[in-house]
Amino acid sequence: MHEAERAARAKKDGTSQCAFAATADSNYDFISVVMAFCHRPKMMQSTRVFTIVNYCQETIWPGVTPGDNFNGGGFELKSGQSIVFEAPVGWSGRIWGRTGCNFDKNGKGSCKTGPCGTSLKCTASGETPASLAEFTLAALDFYDVSLVDGFNVPITVTPINGKGNCSSSGCDEDLRNTCPSELAVKSNGKVIACRSACDVFSTDEYCCRGVYGNPVVCQPTYYSKKFKEACPTAYSYAYDDPTSIFTCSGTDYTVAFCSSRKQAVCTYHDNKLACSASKGLKLLITRWWALVFAMPPLLTFW
Repeated sequence: MHEAERAARAKKDGTSQCAFAATADSNYDFISVVMAFCHRPKMMQSTRVFTIVNYCQETIWPGVTPGDNFNGGGFELKSGQSIVFEAPVGWSGRIWGRTGCNFDKNGKGSCKTGPCGTSLKCTASGETPASLAEFTLAALDFYDVSLVDGFNVPITVTPINGKGNCSSSGCDEDLRNTCPSELAVKSNGKVIACRSACDVFSTDEYCCRGVYGNPVVCQPTYYSKKFKEACPTAYSYAYDDPTSIFTCSGTDYTVAFCSSRKQAVCTYHDNKLACSASKGLKLLITRWWALVFAMPPLLTFW
């Protein structure tokens, strides 16, 4: 595709064509710092920039609902790739990863976890179990990562350049490695996802319904505690609000698969580089440009 055609398509579907590379920085415990750069129009303050990054060793097919601003709700993201979208203030939705997918040229197919039917582009939520990143964009944004519907892939949310609490959220542990056998979903003998206790046992206690349908009576269970121990900033059951829901205003977001919540991440807003950690930013920018010229094979364009 020629550059003019690429730019026209990006403008039409709300995406930006980006590249990123990763490097280790001594300021962190062997943290890979993503430095993203994009050719994009200047954005209005009424939009939020979402940078979605795949750090996993496998391809992920993110699903998004509502997906009008996210390539129609679904796309392929290979290991080491990122993509950028804009969503308007007022958007409320969820982002999750699908794994083990196989789609034909018409976007029809299936996934082993998180499918939203048989389509690449999602118009409905994904099937459980699936790790969810949830957002409500307003003057004050609300966001969280939820394991209430189970777990299929590590996912983190990092707000960038916002005001307020703006804490990182998510589950960066791979619960497939520690999933109780009674909750495990397997394919060819390998655990590919971990169901919620509500999904498996369907009791009022586990599902926080009936007499358990309030935060006083519905308390953490053995299974939700296991999830919470591994992922302390993610929802482990329906009323896990105090440590699981976060707020930030005027922020952009990086949604990363198989990443650490402590990992520094960057994105572009109004043609300016903004990062989740200001410490060492000048050094990071210098290293980025050095990396561009020194190691071009690491860069991925599309």
